[in-house]
Amino acid sequence: MCKGLATLPATCLKSAKDIKHKISFLLQKPEPQAADQKQTKEKNVAAAAVKRVPTAAEVKKWKESFSHVMDSDTGRWIFSSFLRSEFSEENMDFWIACEEYKKTGASKLGTRAKLIYRQYVEADAPNEVNLDAATREETRQKVEHAGPSCFHEAQRMIYVLMEKDSYRRFLNSKLIRDLLQKNEMKNWDYVKNTQALSGGA
Repeated sequence: MCKGLATLPATCLKSAKDIKHKISFLLQKPEPQAADQKQTKEKNVAAAAVKRVPTAAEVKKWKESFSHVMDSDTGRWIFSSFLRSEFSEENMDFWIACEEYKKTGASKLGTRAKLIYRQYVEADAPNEVNLDAATREETRQKVEHAGPSCFHEAQRMIYVLMEKDSYRRFLNSKLIRDLLQKNEMKNWDYVKNTQALSGGA
């Protein structure tokens, strides 16, 4: 007789959840208008990034600490491309959504908080981030009485997760090696490189 999921090792459950997340990411079909807006936004960010290839000093600074990556618009964009290649860009998307949420006017906090919660935090959300049950519940309660800091702990946890996990792999990625080796070439197209890394056209 089946005893349920409780009898499975935690590693199996985590692997199953990771696979489920990757499949849902691949099957996700955004509405055409939302997709167009996302593509336009990505093109605008890419265009801005192309205007200035990061110097070797900047890239070396990114290697010093994760905070240097996150403090740089170009650093965040390149790191997001890397996360996309690992099927974990929802972490950066959530972190950025939290930063934008802090700038939201008081009258719109409640609506915006619920949108972020449904998109990233609740169980089985379209872009669910990896939070423990206690933080997820604490965030749910805070969203009910939305204030400027209701995502503070969840955002902090995702920042630490990116820093301790994806950032370490990012430092050893081909993308960073190429930036360090080719940054002196004025017309080096690192946008094309990041698109290739993330499977884009």
